[in-house]
Amino acid sequence: MASILPFCSLLLITWMLTIIGRPEEAAATGIFQPSQWELAHATFYGDETASATMGGACGYGNLIENGYGTDTVALSSTLFNSGYACGSCFQIKCYQSSACYYNVPFITVTATNLCPPNWAQSSDNGGWCNPPRAHFDMSKPAFMKFADWHAGIVPVMYRRVPCMRSGGIRLRFEGNGYWLLVYVMNVGGGGDISGMWVKGSQTGWISMSHNWGATYQAFSALTGQSLSFKITSYSTPQTVIAWNVAPPNWSVGLTYSTDLNFY
Repeated sequence: MASILPFCSLLLITWMLTIIGRPEEAAATGIFQPSQWELAHATFYGDETASATMGGACGYGNLIENGYGTDTVALSSTLFNSGYACGSCFQIKCYQSSACYYNVPFITVTATNLCPPNWAQSSDNGGWCNPPRAHFDMSKPAFMKFADWHAGIVPVMYRRVPCMRSGGIRLRFEGNGYWLLVYVMNVGGGGDISGMWVKGSQTGWISMSHNWGATYQAFSALTGQSLSFKITSYSTPQTVIAWNVAPPNWSVGLTYSTDLNFY
């Protein structure tokens, strides 16, 4: 007689599922769930062009070209979590202010930058991003979608939500033949990354250290080898393995796409 696993065991197995992907295999089944609504405040930086938001502490470069658009936000250090929050997505709604556009229930933004503390100002008067405040410094185009920008600052409610991305995780290479620096972009699900490993066609798995923002590095001689990557989510116990993402003649300055993502 075939054994029947208890329902709780099945749930545990599902939760701890590790996704091992090859190019011909499907992507992960999603498990990231929205968080509870919490209170904070929001300001904006830059102008209507959002040119001031390009680049940023997460290392995503040109946000338009890399698929993030202008619905982006810089997080206070309390939320930024030393860069581990890069790529995470938030629903934000303007709350109890005459500046709110009440026909807009919320907007969804992606964390792409850090709003640093301003120790010369108090946290309730200019030092909005000082710890331990949870604060969102939004691009001006995003802020203008839910509030009158003349207000400057508005109270908001926010929650983490899954990031809906088209296509797989993308990896932009920098560095050299002995130092590989990888920018991790277009991450779905929780949107964030907690760890990364690289495997050359002539090596075992090499642990990559967190450099800054959404970048990871390996100090290894990997020139002339095809490269595979193992990536773990910060928010969920998910892991993807993307085999042979970069060919043996890979080059810095290029972006390589995987067929996998978190959902």
